[in-house]
Amino acid sequence: MCDITAVLSVDLLAQVLDWLHDSRDLKSCRLVSRAFLQAERMHRRAIRPLRLGPLPVLLRRYVGSLLSLDLSSCPSLDDSALSLSIPCPNNLRSVSLSRATGITWRGLEVLVSVCPKIEAIDISHCVGFGDREAAAVAKACWLKELRIDKCLKVTDVGLAKVAVGCSRLEKLGIKWCFEISDIGIDLLVKKCLELRELDISYLKVGNESLRSIASLPKLEDLALVGCEYIDDEGLYFLSNGNSSLQSIDVSRCLNVTSVGLTTLVEGQQRLRKINAGNCSPVLTSTFVSKLCTLGDTLIILKLDKLQISASALEIVGKNCRNLLEIGLSKCNGVTDEGISWLVEGCTHLSTIDLTCCLLVTDKSLFSIAACCRGVKCLRLESCVLISEKGLDQIATCCTDLKEIDLTDCNVNDNALKCLSRCSELLVLKIGLCSGVSDIGLSFIGSNCSKLLELDLYRCTAITDDGLAAISNGCKRMKKLNLCYCNQISDIGLAHLQLEELSDLELRGMVRITSSGITAMAMGCRGLTQLDLKRCYSVDDAGIWALAQYTENLRQLTISYCTVTGLGLCHILGSLRCLQDVKMVHLSWVSIEGFELALRASCGKLKKVKLLGKLQDVLSTELLQNLQARGCRIRWVNKPLVFKG
Repeated sequence: MCDITAVLSVDLLAQVLDWLHDSRDLKSCRLVSRAFLQAERMHRRAIRPLRLGPLPVLLRRYVGSLLSLDLSSCPSLDDSALSLSIPCPNNLRSVSLSRATGITWRGLEVLVSVCPKIEAIDISHCVGFGDREAAAVAKACWLKELRIDKCLKVTDVGLAKVAVGCSRLEKLGIKWCFEISDIGIDLLVKKCLELRELDISYLKVGNESLRSIASLPKLEDLALVGCEYIDDEGLYFLSNGNSSLQSIDVSRCLNVTSVGLTTLVEGQQRLRKINAGNCSPVLTSTFVSKLCTLGDTLIILKLDKLQISASALEIVGKNCRNLLEIGLSKCNGVTDEGISWLVEGCTHLSTIDLTCCLLVTDKSLFSIAACCRGVKCLRLESCVLISEKGLDQIATCCTDLKEIDLTDCNVNDNALKCLSRCSELLVLKIGLCSGVSDIGLSFIGSNCSKLLELDLYRCTAITDDGLAAISNGCKRMKKLNLCYCNQISDIGLAHLQLEELSDLELRGMVRITSSGITAMAMGCRGLTQLDLKRCYSVDDAGIWALAQYTENLRQLTISYCTVTGLGLCHILGSLRCLQDVKMVHLSWVSIEGFELALRASCGKLKKVKLLGKLQDVLSTELLQNLQARGCRIRWVNKPLVFKG
């Protein structure tokens, strides 16, 4: 037998690896031979470790090829760990430190100094990030992309330092940085003339900021979500500015009306994406008619929670024929007639959101099936007037459908039988559909093998057999919601042998015990998120199984479980990746048990949810230590009860 490594060079093997997208396939290739291992080293461009331990080895292995490093999932990341981990020299272009609350200006200075070619940094949700940290980042003179969303200590001073030091910035996210004002935005605009994407959502800035932003010569994407001090005057400034804008998001800007939107459309003729959801509730005919001028460019239009008539949808359908996505969630006035006119013109629609459009019936689905055969995503939550007849037509004509949301639509097994013909389906949400049973799930399990996400919230007719059908047929499942499916027992959980499952919700499943949790943990070792709230029969045995088999678990909810202090201490001390834990009403855990468990996890946790009464009895030193290490504690105001 010919050895392939004798025929193909390492460079060619690396090119072969470009065609492999599954992480398991890449892992298998590494194990073939040294030549394949070397090729994989040359091929790897990005890594996202789940814990700090193996990081230095990984970085040394891939130092020559690595361009992107994501440390957002590493608990207890601090300055010293960051300094010791990153080798010098390196070719890193992008680093994510999102939620790394232990990083200060010292660590950032080291990062910038050892990564001279760095072009993108993400430090969002770092509560300790302030002006001094911003000054350290500002030394990265080649920086093109920076995200500091929800860095609450950053002020105009810090933003000014970034603007002066990083004049090549093209993308900037400062969402929820509440201390930044119009003054900081004005200086940013004067210094960073290369900006193409800017997100200032939820900032307390006003129209003067938009007057400044309007002068940016290359700005293409602007997000203003929830900017309550911005109104139509600000949009007037944008309309008279440079005409480079392609995407605008003014959703939840409560003072923006159709008048301002009309002005904006008149001045910005290159707009491709408009999100005006949750603004002024009335959509005027003037604004809709002005959308006609964007007919050749507009591809995404979101008008969630607005009042919209059938005639308005007719105008959109006739004039915006290149639309790929339409958002009409919770819109009043959406009818079958309006949808029919819309899709007759917008035949290229791939995403249609009709969430809570209560007047929509099967007639709308017939129209969509006839006109938009390429639709890939259909959101129909709470559209209670649709039935299996409309869904049958969708399944027949829209064979490339990948996502459908039928939550609270009262669909039944016949509807699932129809949808099972959509073999490309990736996401299926049928929560609150009491008519769905094991029979319907057997159709999905038999024909939708590519399914990645399934939501069965409160589908109370489902039993262990239905779960077995899904587990056997949908081996690629990554996210599964079984909350309050009370007929499922330990036998059903034992069927869950899903290697790729990462997110599992079992809230309120009163028939499952630690035996089922143990069987599930053995078959689903890739879990990163698990919700066991109100699983009253899950005790220490189940918790120990999780600690043994699901070592990558990052988010855990065990409120109301019958866990003792011993089990709690063991799991919080054992799971090295655990960052977020909710443990309310653990009545069998004593004060000492909580104290020991929290000390065992100190340095790893980023979020903890506890009963408020514990704040008075846990040691002040422990709570201060947790918060100093970046852990955010959420206190719940409910009675404290001990049974142990």
